[in-house]
Amino acid sequence: MGFVRLIGFAVAGLALCAASAAVKAEVAVVVATSSPVKALAPNQVADIFLGKTSRFPDGGQAIPIDLTEDSPTRDEFYTTFTGKSASQLKAHWSKIIFTGRGQPPQAVSNSAEVKKRVAENPGTIGYIDAREVDGSVRALPLDPQ
Repeated sequence: MGFVRLIGFAVAGLALCAASAAVKAEVAVVVATSSPVKALAPNQVADIFLGKTSRFPDGGQAIPIDLTEDSPTRDEFYTTFTGKSASQLKAHWSKIIFTGRGQPPQAVSNSAEVKKRVAENPGTIGYIDAREVDGSVRALPLDPQ
């Protein structure tokens, strides 16, 4: 009986892991519909959100809008674009702040707020779950360069 029960728990655990992987969101990088930026390479997006540059390739100001630390979309974004985990990202910004070289992007609590901020200012860039892209913002195609 104990062995059968153990197998049952193992199967249930595997099913939960598979379900959570299937729910993983695809992240879209978004800009204002009026933004002159037409495409960015993933490393350019990473550089903007890690504070390595404050400009788009055309020279325009790039103001990143982040999601709060408790957001699964944020975790997915940083893992995908920077290869950094939440703890590595925190360490990155601690070092940047300590040395006086910058501040992390302003964080908002949800995708609706990201879209609102991005739509209001063509110099901003954000990211949201791809399923939430609507006419208020434009998803950037990612140019592999």
